[in-house]
Amino acid sequence: MNETQIIIKVGIADLNFAKRPELLRTSGLGSCVGVVIYDSTKDIAGMAHILLPASGLARQKEINIYKYADTAVPFLVDQLIKKGAIRAKLKAKLAGGAQMFQFTSQSEIIRIGPRNVEAVQEQLREIRIPVIAQDVGGNAGRTIEFNTSNHKLKVRKINHNEFCI
Repeated sequence: MNETQIIIKVGIADLNFAKRPELLRTSGLGSCVGVVIYDSTKDIAGMAHILLPASGLARQKEINIYKYADTAVPFLVDQLIKKGAIRAKLKAKLAGGAQMFQFTSQSEIIRIGPRNVEAVQEQLREIRIPVIAQDVGGNAGRTIEFNTSNHKLKVRKINHNEFCI
């Protein structure tokens, strides 16, 4: 493969888009969830780095819609369609949602990683986008990179081998 690969970075509480041969990368996924939605027939993808499950948790009036599962996922889908993706061809891959700290309490507030995963999965279910692969949970931070040419999501976990899903 001789294509020059440009890496498009996605920050925390951010999202971005790429087309072949570009790569989408985000790091610092602890309890956050990285979700990639893509159309493999058009080689176009979007990635969101989701920090929290629901925008209803926000205290301010002006919110960052990229930060929350309930606002980022629908926005990502809408923008992909505007960029030429075919709605019926969209698929998703996700990673993250680790439980970064061990607590004796099983309080819902502390379970932010699992709650983020559940919120992203629920959004995808509601808008009928299949999750093709995921690497979620555990207690290790992750960096992920999506390749728009081969549609593989490379996952690097702290103290683990790198792998693709």
